[in-house]
Amino acid sequence: MNKSQLAHRIASAALLRGTFTLRSGRTSNFYLDKYLFSTQPDVLAELGQMFAASIAKGTTRLAGAELGGIPLVSAASMASGLPCVFIRNQKKEYGTAKQLEGVLVAGDKVVIVEDVATTGGQALEAAKVIQDLGGIVTHIIATIDRMEGARENIEAAGIAFESLFTVKELMPNG
Repeated sequence: MNKSQLAHRIASAALLRGTFTLRSGRTSNFYLDKYLFSTQPDVLAELGQMFAASIAKGTTRLAGAELGGIPLVSAASMASGLPCVFIRNQKKEYGTAKQLEGVLVAGDKVVIVEDVATTGGQALEAAKVIQDLGGIVTHIIATIDRMEGARENIEAAGIAFESLFTVKELMPNG
C-alpha cells in the first residue's frame, strides 16, 4: 500500500462527521477516530513500517501514551526492532504503582509515537514523564497532525515534531 492509498484507507475507516469535543476542549465538525484505524491489522502494519522509516538514528527506545498510542508504538517497535515503553495517563494505584510500563534507562533517546495530534498536550505530558525518569525525548511522531497547534507547542518545548499524515492529506476536499 502506498502513502496515498494508506491515507485513503485511514480516512475511509476513521473520519467521522458531526459535532465532536476534542481532548483539547475544542469543538470540531469532524473526528478522526484512532480506534477505527489502529485496530485494523493492514493499517497498523503499514503504519509500523512508516514509523520505523521515520525514526532518527541514535534512538534507543520508543514510547506510546495510553491508550491510542499503545498499538501504534507496538507496531513501530516490531517494525524497527527498538524496544518500547507505555505511558499511562496517571500512575496506577496498585501493583508496582508506575506511570511508565517497560524499561527506560536514564539517557535513553526516546521517540514518542502519537496517534492524532491536535495541540500536542497528551504527547507533551508523556514526554514529561519520560524526562522526569531520565529519558531524552528527541522526537514526537504523530500518525495524523490536525494542524491545530501541535507542531508549534511541541517544538516550543524543544522537541522535534513530525507527522506521517496531515488532516489535509486525509481530507483533501475539506
